[in-house]
Amino acid sequence: MSKKLRLGIIGAGNMGSKHINNNLAGKCPEIEVTAVADRDPSKLERVRTALENARTSGADIPDMVCYSEGSELISDRTCDAVLIAVPHYQHPGLSVEAMRAGLHVMCEKPAGVYTLDVRRMIEEADRHLELVFGMMFNQRTNHVYRKMKEIIDSGELGAIRRTSWIVTSWYRPQFYYDSGDWRATWSGEGGGVLLNQCPHQLDLWQWICGMPSKIDAKMYFGKWHDIEVEDDVSVFCEYPNGATGTFITSTGDVPGTNRFEIVCDGGTLLTDSKKLWLTKLEVPESVFTKQNRTAAFGAPKSEKTEVQTDGENPQHVGVLNAFAGAVLHGTTLVADGREGINGLMISNAMHLSAWLGHEITLPFDEQLFYDKLMEHVAASKAKTSFAGSVVSDTEGTY
Repeated sequence: MSKKLRLGIIGAGNMGSKHINNNLAGKCPEIEVTAVADRDPSKLERVRTALENARTSGADIPDMVCYSEGSELISDRTCDAVLIAVPHYQHPGLSVEAMRAGLHVMCEKPAGVYTLDVRRMIEEADRHLELVFGMMFNQRTNHVYRKMKEIIDSGELGAIRRTSWIVTSWYRPQFYYDSGDWRATWSGEGGGVLLNQCPHQLDLWQWICGMPSKIDAKMYFGKWHDIEVEDDVSVFCEYPNGATGTFITSTGDVPGTNRFEIVCDGGTLLTDSKKLWLTKLEVPESVFTKQNRTAAFGAPKSEKTEVQTDGENPQHVGVLNAFAGAVLHGTTLVADGREGINGLMISNAMHLSAWLGHEITLPFDEQLFYDKLMEHVAASKAKTSFAGSVVSDTEGTY
């Protein structure tokens, strides 16, 4: 039998449970989950029940050692790598601790709450180049976004002129926020829709289009829900080449939409995350506008087609299988952990712009962001509507 990666999962909530269940279902053939940590005994009991149910169905699965603290799991050497799926503030600290213990690390999104803390995680990773450090950016496995990046990177459409992403398909009822005492609080989560739901889109936005140089954000805190943090956001940005962009998101729209458009000199890409359309200009706009001397209302001819992709979209399973491949065989990760700071830098700049009421130039004053965040943390209040710890089915979410 070929060697398998012994994986410890820290956090058995919504996402941790999903990763455990994927493993129990045999979707990650080079991984065996040998340890799980969670502070909630009821979640560990659910893990044990899931393990026994899988064995009853005939699966040959080793025992999982259960711990009440992630630090105990890390120090006990029952695994070769850890997957960190705990509340956001804990991501950098546990990642650093695991690396110092000689463990490979896969971190759930976001990389952290503030960039100063994530830089500490990256610096530690750079001290341990023998270890694999990955980020759970599973949307990078989506065939549509991979094809968009391929087309943009090829240069066939010329320079980007405008980007626009409206992603409001994040609807969450109040019960979602009441299902965890840390959810949607400055002290427990550190942000709202930008930090919980949108890290994937912010990562894809910069992965495909590049980092913006200026950000001007307007956001509402607890507009649609009884929460402290943002649940409605509208952003305008500029890029180094003069291109502009908009990003709009909310957890209050039903049914919401997911529309990502990139306008380039030679055409436009448009997706709803499932299909991709290309409108290709016969000649680039920059050429047409200089050459056309006869038609005052003329425009370049164009053709719209649906772009064919490989159709593959392995999501979390794809990221974990690539992680195992990187550890065991030296193959490529879906996303290096060091890349996690990019989308977080964008969301931090958005928050800072909204708090200060003006445009933010990147790179920004990261200490100032941290100070402002701590002001919100200090004013954060304990929940009175906490419904008790709940593990929900994440099927159909991002």
